[in-house]
Amino acid sequence: MIKLCRVDHRLLHGQVAFSWTNAVQADCILVASDTVVNDEMWKTTLKLGKPAGVKLVIKNIADSIQAINSGVTDKYHLLIVVQTIHDAYRLSKEVPSIRSVNLGGAKKQEGYRQISKAMFIGEQDELDIKTMLDHGIAVEIRQLASESSIPVQNVL
Repeated sequence: MIKLCRVDHRLLHGQVAFSWTNAVQADCILVASDTVVNDEMWKTTLKLGKPAGVKLVIKNIADSIQAINSGVTDKYHLLIVVQTIHDAYRLSKEVPSIRSVNLGGAKKQEGYRQISKAMFIGEQDELDIKTMLDHGIAVEIRQLASESSIPVQNVL
C-alpha cells in the first residue's frame, strides 16, 4: 500500500528517513530514480541513511512502475521518494494507485520560480503538476509531516 509519494531532490535525509517514515508508518522506502540506480556511491549513502527496521529499495522509474503495478509492493507500507516533479508525474501516470503527490523540496535552478520555502519549479514542472491535477492526483506542498498541507493550486 502506498502511504506517500514524495518529491525531494535530496531523496533520503532526516526529514524523509525519520519524520515522514514515522508519520506514515512506512516499513519500506522505494527510491525511484534513473540517476541513483547507476550511482554506487549515492546508493551506499542512501543505505547508510535509512532507518533501522525499514527496507530500502532503489529502482529506476520503469522498474518501479513495474514492481508497484505487479503487486509485489502491496505487502509493504510504502514511502516512494523521487528527485523531480517529472519523475512523480511519470510514476503517477503509470501507477493508478498513486492518488497524491507530496512536494517536499526541489532545488533552485536558472529560470525556476519559488513556490514555497523549499520548492522551485520550471515551466515543465508546472505543466506536469497541472496534468497531474487534471487527472485527479492531489498535489500538496509540505516539507515536514508536522506542517500544514498547502494545495499546490493555491500557489501556481
